[in-house]
Amino acid sequence: MKRSLGAKPLLFPTPVLVVGTYDDQGRPNAMTAAWGGICCSKPPCVTVSLRKATYTYASLMARKAYTLHVTDEPHLTASDFLGMASGRDGDKLGTLGLTTVRSELVDAPIIQEYPLVLECKIVHVHDLGLHTMFVGEVQDIKADARVLDEKGHLLLDALKPLGFMPEVRTYHGMGPALGRAFDAGKLHMPKKAE
Repeated sequence: MKRSLGAKPLLFPTPVLVVGTYDDQGRPNAMTAAWGGICCSKPPCVTVSLRKATYTYASLMARKAYTLHVTDEPHLTASDFLGMASGRDGDKLGTLGLTTVRSELVDAPIIQEYPLVLECKIVHVHDLGLHTMFVGEVQDIKADARVLDEKGHLLLDALKPLGFMPEVRTYHGMGPALGRAFDAGKLHMPKKAE
């Protein structure tokens, strides 16, 4: 018998995303968010949801853009720090020794040390309650060559992205591929008459 866990936002793992913005002084800032993901294929869109109390919230509202960096295993502690400290209190990126360049496509910084970044233009803002969801249309994705195969597809084993378990507040790595989508389930498909 299943046990009720109550009404709460429990899907797992959630991606560990670092949101890059410029503050009202034009300084690069970043914060870690776990409430985010893919929301549309065409046009390609992703979401990130933040509380209004965050320093990044005002930047998103003003700049109408963000970069979304996928946290990899080597940046676990940096990403955790970016989610704990506030940009109101100082230069978080400088504290970590991280460097940024200006995106050529959106009004947001790219953190050079992270291997995968999505450049997003905000197309919808939805106040949901405690969190506000920012839908970003992906303008481009930049990836380090080391995380791509010869066809330009991401290599999960090379990227080593993190997942987050909200209920217990732990980070997890990704394991090996277990099967191919739209293929593994074929054994359950009815046989076609010949």
